Amino acid sequence: MTDLVRSTTFRWALGIALWSALLALAMFGFVYWQTAAFLREELAETLRLEVRAAAEDPAGAAGRVETWIAMDRHATHYGGVFARDGARRAGNLVARPPGLARDGDAARVGATIETTDGPVADEIWATALALPDGGTVVIGHDTDEIDRVRATTLRAMGLGLAPALVLSGLGGLVLASRARRRLAATEAALAGIRRGDLRRRLPVGTRDDEFDRLARDVNRMLDEIERLLEEVRSVGDAVAHDLRTPLTRLRARLERSREQATSVEELRAAIDQGLAWIDQTLAMVTAILRIGEIEHGRRAAGFAGFDLATVVREAAELFAPLAEDGGISLAVAVADGAVPIRGDRDLVFEALANLIDNAVKFTPPGGTVRVGLAETGRGALVTVEDTGPGIPPPERARVFRRFYRAEPARGTPGNGLGLGLVAAIAGLHGFSVEVGEAEGGGARFAMLCPREAGPSRDAPFKTKARDPLSRVGEG
Repeated sequence: MTDLVRSTTFRWALGIALWSALLALAMFGFVYWQTAAFLREELAETLRLEVRAAAEDPAGAAGRVETWIAMDRHATHYGGVFARDGARRAGNLVARPPGLARDGDAARVGATIETTDGPVADEIWATALALPDGGTVVIGHDTDEIDRVRATTLRAMGLGLAPALVLSGLGGLVLASRARRRLAATEAALAGIRRGDLRRRLPVGTRDDEFDRLARDVNRMLDEIERLLEEVRSVGDAVAHDLRTPLTRLRARLERSREQATSVEELRAAIDQGLAWIDQTLAMVTAILRIGEIEHGRRAAGFAGFDLATVVREAAELFAPLAEDGGISLAVAVADGAVPIRGDRDLVFEALANLIDNAVKFTPPGGTVRVGLAETGRGALVTVEDTGPGIPPPERARVFRRFYRAEPARGTPGNGLGLGLVAAIAGLHGFSVEVGEAEGGGARFAMLCPREAGPSRDAPFKTKARDPLSRVGEG
């Protein structure tokens, strides 16, 4: 029983029933107030007209009063003509009602009425006017008609209130039950999620109401949580795998050097090789920490305006010698004039440098890398294209994950964190970054930089590049 009383269904039904009862009471009260006021005013006007007519003809006042009394078969008309000293001259009122002003206005007063059974005290509606000789004429009517209206209204209110409560309660139960079914489905989905089934989602209806919008928001949050947890698992496996390789090599090299080295030069060579593998491991750890720092938005406080065109040219110039040494043509197409945006200049430079470095790394000798910057209706668009092997469509959605390396990249130096850093920088700035196919068959990376971009909680949902990047050349 306690659970029923505490349930939302019961509370909604009770609330709707009480609200309906209050509305019914207010409606009945208004009807009664209007009806009673109308009847009182009609009766008062009749009494005022009748008493004025009697007072205008003092000689015929007694006859007028007797006519007023006689014309009512239900004995609800009262009247009287009284002398200056209060003696009754005509009518069925024993005495002039005390407290009744002789101003012709109607009032509810107590009076003594002469009946066939003797004098009876009752309350009546009456008016009084003074006669020229100092006497008084009184015209009255009983209050039963107005009292009957009140009693009828109260009885109707009582009889109608019970069905109103029952019907509104049933309506509340129906509405609350529908809401309860939706809540039960939501609770079942949440129970599955608590048990670890992150593939469960909240049910979304077709009405697009507040519940549906809330369910969609929660489902998007669950999508992101599932993605992040999957990423954490994959990152853990990748970190363990990538750290084990250099550490295993280092240990084997040190053991071999300890047993086989015959000179200081051989020991130094072993130490130098070990230091290189340690540097590789530290670079990986540094890249992971840097990605986490960027994803948490710690750099957003230092955002300022800068010229994106200058940053694009500087990034391209940095890799021009490397491209020339590899026999690769590096073409830069940046329109004249400044392209102002707001953000962290160093991070944006680092993102562009990683994209250009990857393009140069995977372009064979004789190929071309094209770097471009163009203004669009949505903002500045930076593109980096190459004539390398490209990225197969099934793998394009995964290249921004940490430690992910496409099949053509297995034999090249790197640890799979470069494009992850690019995605993190893009997400921090509210940019979007996508990968596709270039005209020559290679890869094409496009980063859209809105003029008013900035850190946003929705950024992960606006970009296909959701994983952050690392240092230049780590991809």
